[in-house]
Amino acid sequence: MPLLLRTLASRAAPVLRGHTVVQRANIYSKPAKEKIGALETAIGLGLLSLAILGPSGWILAHLEDYKKKE
Repeated sequence: MPLLLRTLASRAAPVLRGHTVVQRANIYSKPAKEKIGALETAIGLGLLSLAILGPSGWILAHLEDYKKKE
């Protein structure tokens, strides 16, 4: 690499990097204030699954209706 290009690259590099971002993890050392039971966990997972899979299931179930052009 020619000397001029090396000099330009070394001077431009800090400008291109921008500010350094420091990431810190959110770590909690205390136990949870309230324990979540098995029923609440099952209901939460069920609703989450329904929210994710429900719309795609609806579309797949009515795919033939969407194909018809009237």
